Amino acid sequence: MTAAHRSGLRIDARLTIPEAELSWRFSRSSGPGGQGVNTADSRVELMWDIAGSAALSPHQRERLLARLSGRLVGGVLTVVASEHRAQLRNRDAARARLAALVVEALRPPAPPRRATKPTRGSQERRLQAKNQRTDVKRLRRPPGD
Repeated sequence: MTAAHRSGLRIDARLTIPEAELSWRFSRSSGPGGQGVNTADSRVELMWDIAGSAALSPHQRERLLARLSGRLVGGVLTVVASEHRAQLRNRDAARARLAALVVEALRPPAPPRRATKPTRGSQERRLQAKNQRTDVKRLRRPPGD
């Protein structure tokens, strides 16, 4: 295990999740692979209790709980990695996935869009397109009246 793994999971310059707050679970991967899949516990589940984390400020905790609410079970975020054959590579993949999720969830929201009026040119182009469509449909009709 490297020194970075022992100190914790670095999210950004201001946030590092202590290793003690991360819990791991290992199981066998599904899918093809024969003996390797049947005997090695290479699938990794990384769990982090956001609600009980001491590494977060109240503002960060509130934002994470709100943004990740669909992924949380009892305030705990779970990330699964099973794409690699080696458990160590799956551990690294799970750590990277957790870090990416947290960075994305902590990003401040985009400024709200200000509504603007459509330009005269865009209105004219829209009406011209509607008239062209009307003409096309009129030409498809059987001759009548």
